[in-house]
Amino acid sequence: MIDYRKHIIKSQSTLKEALVQLNELALDAILFVVDEKERLLGSLTDGDIRRGFLKGLTLEDLVDSFTQPNPKFVQRGNYTIDEVITYRKNNYKIIPVLCKEGRIANIINFRFLKSYLPIDAILMAGGRGERLRPHTDTTPKPLLKIGDKPIIEHNIDRLVSFGIDDIWISVRYLGEQLEEYFADGSSKYINIKYVWEDAPLGTLGAVSKIKDLQHDYILVSNSDLLTNLDYEDFFIDFIKKDAAISVVTIPYTVKVPYAVLETEDNNIKSFKEKPSYTYYSNGGIYLLKKEVLEYIPRDSFYNTTDLMELLIKKGMKVNSYPLRGYWLDIGKPEDFQKAQEDIHHIKF
Repeated sequence: MIDYRKHIIKSQSTLKEALVQLNELALDAILFVVDEKERLLGSLTDGDIRRGFLKGLTLEDLVDSFTQPNPKFVQRGNYTIDEVITYRKNNYKIIPVLCKEGRIANIINFRFLKSYLPIDAILMAGGRGERLRPHTDTTPKPLLKIGDKPIIEHNIDRLVSFGIDDIWISVRYLGEQLEEYFADGSSKYINIKYVWEDAPLGTLGAVSKIKDLQHDYILVSNSDLLTNLDYEDFFIDFIKKDAAISVVTIPYTVKVPYAVLETEDNNIKSFKEKPSYTYYSNGGIYLLKKEVLEYIPRDSFYNTTDLMELLIKKGMKVNSYPLRGYWLDIGKPEDFQKAQEDIHHIKF
């Protein structure tokens, strides 16, 4: 993400001031003109300036004389992925994100972002990491480095690249280190908040403590995974399936080196010669509709699998999303070592 304020200019600024800002923005040369309350009024590009000069305007004229009204934008918490994809396909490079009051809250820049998903992300980072001792005796597992940065930072940067900029981190063991490392997320131009677990609350219990989620869709993920999951494709599949919850699943193929016989009362009914069977395991990454969070008990130990079982009993759709990319659960020393080797070859 970039500092969106570099793209903002007051309507009463002079064109000369605007040119200085546009020059500093270089390849991203577009300004969004705002009023005294920082509400969006229009946009300004080099083309708008040329058209203004042709009309007789000068460097001393105010920016609002050159402004192009009615710029494209998305409203925070009230947009669809289809809008984002349409802007991207139509070659709009930079789009402002507005809060409810019409002020610019962020900028979508498709030079840096793959998408801009309407999702709150919650990363579970409270575990002790017993199997990775002694590494975790003084450092929480999510802050152990894979390559040049911590495990959890790989995950956060991946989320940010898909425009997910509202992130919660659930913390307990040595959580102060995570708070100190990421602070409020402003260094990455995102919003990071923390939810503290006084006691272990499972993979979903801490979510019941969060009161101010910004979006209607919630992504919950273990923080000790390494993956290049395409979050946009995951989200689009979730919307198309109209699921209550969707689970990233990891396919495993088992090849039987012999013929497998199907029998009944010792009579062979059929057989398969050296068959392969594909099974799916839980990948620890979930998308949920915000409305299903009401089923999570308050401040109680509760796993995502508990919610899945409940939703299935209620006849609600629980969807499997088979992962087609890289995934590694960094739980054991050999996984940690594998991640150190793989990080140099994964295409993010």
